[in-house]
Amino acid sequence: MKKLKTVILAMFLFCSVAMGHAGKYSSITWEKFNACGPEMKLIGHMAVRHAKDIESSSWSVGCETLDRDQAIFNVYKDHVGELGVKRARLQSGWAKCEKQKGIYDFAWLDECVYGLAEQDVQPWMSLSYGNPIYGSDKHLGAGMAALVYSEEALSAWLKYVEAIVKRYKDTVYEWEIWNEPNTHSCKEYAVLFMRTAEIIQKVQPEAKIMGLALSGIDMEFTEGVLNILKEEGKLNYLDYLTYHPYTRNPDTSYPQVKELKRLVDSYDAGIKLYQGENGCPSILEWTHALSRYPWTEYSQAKWLLRRMAGDRMRNISSSVFTIIDLRYPNMLQSFGLIRSNLLHQFIYKRPAYYGVQHMTGFFDDTVKPIGELQYKCNSSRGMTVAEFRKQNSPVVLLWYKDQIPSNELKWDLIDLTIKNTKFRDPVYIEMITGRVYEIGKSNYLTVGKNMRFTKLPVWDSPIMIVEREQVELREEK
Repeated sequence: MKKLKTVILAMFLFCSVAMGHAGKYSSITWEKFNACGPEMKLIGHMAVRHAKDIESSSWSVGCETLDRDQAIFNVYKDHVGELGVKRARLQSGWAKCEKQKGIYDFAWLDECVYGLAEQDVQPWMSLSYGNPIYGSDKHLGAGMAALVYSEEALSAWLKYVEAIVKRYKDTVYEWEIWNEPNTHSCKEYAVLFMRTAEIIQKVQPEAKIMGLALSGIDMEFTEGVLNILKEEGKLNYLDYLTYHPYTRNPDTSYPQVKELKRLVDSYDAGIKLYQGENGCPSILEWTHALSRYPWTEYSQAKWLLRRMAGDRMRNISSSVFTIIDLRYPNMLQSFGLIRSNLLHQFIYKRPAYYGVQHMTGFFDDTVKPIGELQYKCNSSRGMTVAEFRKQNSPVVLLWYKDQIPSNELKWDLIDLTIKNTKFRDPVYIEMITGRVYEIGKSNYLTVGKNMRFTKLPVWDSPIMIVEREQVELREEK
């Protein structure tokens, strides 16, 4: 009987981790987001879409660190497709795949790669970090010297790369080489990049290769690597330059992004930028990115939507970090769209999850970015007004950009004239909650080629103005 009780308890604990107690806990912050809002007539809520219902888009979500067991894929698997992203970033985990020299075990990675693919989410793979059995480090910040300067280790790495590309070449089409190497030597990275890219192209000629994976926006490292690739005649290996622009105010990184693009274009205008990892904590963190600032689930949601809106208006593919909280060796990180605990259990979806859902569900590849619009308003705050087109109809996102996202749930009422844009029957959408509001007939007017709005609620997170006919409302339960 005692043995039976032990077995039952073990089964319960396993199911608890796998199911994550979904629905047991609620998010107070999400309830407060929905309890507040602009004083307008509510029409309904935006419908959200599963990845299977979206043909294509530029959105990705981070499913990283599974190689180091810092999360459990099955805990959040079904919530990736529900999020509406069409891509997800994985890390290949050499050390987890090759625990004995020359023997590969890809079972854990099969679960992730094919589990994403069955949801119509395209995995893209970061080939990153070393393997202790060959004298190299498998953790964040790992250098490349132990690979590049060891004949045995480099040979083993290249054999591993060949094996993993062969295994997944019918499912994975984008391969990123290393993660955040720019705290180390650009020469070492350039060597590793060229040798690895050569193997990828040999096995999968149609593959897209992503490189640099910069921590921040490091112009010096970028220039050093591109110089070496140019001298070796290997610039053609690089399809996407990935970067991770962590800044407290997400809008302040774009002048540097513009400079990065200018630098890359001076070598090869065919190389595209890809924002490959970026997110925001939901608590005050004492280490890692964006630490030592009192973040909350309110500011996290605003931050992520501002990053997404800023990338989308510039036509930059964009990945949200991360799908779930990660249990690092020294902390439980709070960047997740899903909150988890020390047992890797699902606790609840944060407001940021729903906000990302609303962005991915609307801004697929049928919505085309036009650029930043000129405007006049009676607010002294800095603001972005971005225009898109959906089926030849105007779509506008606007938000305050001049400060770090706040925890306040309040809106300013402004008078705003948007130049060279016209709406016939506009509605107002708050993008975090997805609530759709009526804009009163007396609150908008066409003036020549411009559109004038009065008493328009604006805050430090994107709101959308769009033609009523372009918005699909969800069925209310």
